[in-house]
Amino acid sequence: MAETLLAADEPVPVTVRHEEGSSPFLLVADHAGNIMPRALGRLGIAAAECERHIAWDIGIAGLGRLLADALDATLIQQNYSRLVIDCNRPPDVVASIPEMSELTPIPGNVGLSEASRAARVREIFTLYHERIAAELERRRQAGCATVLIALHSFTPVFKGAARPWHAGVMYNRDPRFPRQVLALLQNEPGLIVGDQEPYVVSDTTDYTIPVHGERRGLPHVLIEIRQDLIADATGQRAWARMLARLLPPAYSAFSAELRAADRPE
Repeated sequence: MAETLLAADEPVPVTVRHEEGSSPFLLVADHAGNIMPRALGRLGIAAAECERHIAWDIGIAGLGRLLADALDATLIQQNYSRLVIDCNRPPDVVASIPEMSELTPIPGNVGLSEASRAARVREIFTLYHERIAAELERRRQAGCATVLIALHSFTPVFKGAARPWHAGVMYNRDPRFPRQVLALLQNEPGLIVGDQEPYVVSDTTDYTIPVHGERRGLPHVLIEIRQDLIADATGQRAWARMLARLLPPAYSAFSAELRAADRPE
């Protein structure tokens, strides 16, 4: 009999907002929550550690909801802590269930049995990504245009190194739509915006963009916002307004570029 992780009365791993949203943008938030399953306690770490960036993407849940409301876009978010299982990592890599996050040991992730690992994958990771896949397939069958927007936040200081960017735009093999988003963000007064900063998307370090965006041939982008800028409601509202203003023209410019490329000489 398979090991069970979540009790029936615990929070669901996946929440969907605006399921019938009319926007082509599908918003996803891999690290929206910091809930710990009851059976795991706090994985052996202090309560304060569960509020840090190592446990979740601070501010992204609030930002995502506001942006979904502004765009009438569907938002799919994952509610359990990335320390339980990281839903933006292939489940077969070491970082999927980290024994160390930044400089913090995670004792509850050390020496896991295969059954325990499988329960985390099955009850959190798989449910989340199956919900994204189902929404993308529904849209494909309905003939709906779709742009995948992966929302993340990053810590201002990583292992002692300060990060100067206010936001970053990331991609893997297809930079076409991300470059439209990047250009518009870089035109915003006072913003320092990283191109492939503070991370680079890859098949080994990421899951959502390679699997749901690239394999389906969808326009996509991963947007990172520095967490101190969206840690409160005021910052979340400001960034949601900005992204709601910039994403539609970015998609229009991308679509125009595609049409021009298809036009005969």
